Amino acid sequence: MSLDQSAEEHGTPRLALPAPRTPSPRDAPVLKWGVIAPGWIAAYFVEALQTYTDQKVVAVGSRDAERARAFADRFGIPSAYGSYAELVEDSDVDIVYVASPHSGHFEQAMQAIEAGRHVLVEKAFTRNAREAELLIEAARERGVFLMEAMWTRFLPHIDVVRQVIESGLLGEVHTVMADHGQPMAPDVTPRLFAPELAGGALLDLGVYPVSFASMVLGPFSSVTAVGTKAFTGVDGQASILVTAESGAHGVLNTTLFGRTPTTASIAGTHARLEIDGPFYGPAAVRLMDRDNQLIDSFVPPQIDGGLCYEAAEAARCIGAGRLESDLMPLAETLSVMRVLDGIRRDLDVSFPGE
Repeated sequence: MSLDQSAEEHGTPRLALPAPRTPSPRDAPVLKWGVIAPGWIAAYFVEALQTYTDQKVVAVGSRDAERARAFADRFGIPSAYGSYAELVEDSDVDIVYVASPHSGHFEQAMQAIEAGRHVLVEKAFTRNAREAELLIEAARERGVFLMEAMWTRFLPHIDVVRQVIESGLLGEVHTVMADHGQPMAPDVTPRLFAPELAGGALLDLGVYPVSFASMVLGPFSSVTAVGTKAFTGVDGQASILVTAESGAHGVLNTTLFGRTPTTASIAGTHARLEIDGPFYGPAAVRLMDRDNQLIDSFVPPQIDGGLCYEAAEAARCIGAGRLESDLMPLAETLSVMRVLDGIRRDLDVSFPGE
């Protein structure tokens, strides 16, 4: 008897993974992008757009005019500005990508919104939920598109996960596990240890497992966290237990102190999904039955430019006249920010000026 036949006789659904529905990034309407803060993530974003999409990057802005010009020369960007204000006032820019440290997201995104530009803001969206609320209110008042650049949500393998959850293929989900830890040295990535830049593991790394669990489980009814601070007082490590309204649990971890598997899994009464590390980037997905036997797997296209999917989603939404994405709704971004606020309270971590 086959595993599929056995499942059908026991009243459980036939187990197989669906194909992703993710459109090609090249099929999105072409927008003209302006980039705020030309650091490494901005470079990765522009490389992804120029390699895998037809989007146009037309301007870059920095507080340092020479840095902006060097970035523009590197990527063939026509306009370089020595201030963010000049960039958002450029009428040739359709949408602004905010790539600065978390501490700058609110001010810079608000500048762009007030200038009437659509905005894509790097994760974590802001330092805290109150800043997120104000950005969302402003974007709705101005009638501009706003989205958190949680790139994981737009990748093909996550669409496979989303379909599996929506279909009930796993049965009743009871446990989600996810982690994200990387060894970060203060002399290599000093911003992650700087309170004034909203550093720490949680906003930079931990947002991935928290957002993933939120996508799978829906709103949390309880969140409990324990952690260890880094030498500067920011969170260096956090272990988090969340409970969904269904009663399901999420077991999550993040750390700056060492490399963890960065894997994720979703266990249900019928089957389990396993996502290879790093789960937040293009990763293989395996469907396992109750006897821990492999049933099916999905291996996504391996591209070194996964940020192209979030840019394409923003362009499709704007082309359709929508002010937010169904894949990363603003209410979901705000909910995750509130969870992160609560975790930081548990860890007794705050940022200057909050």
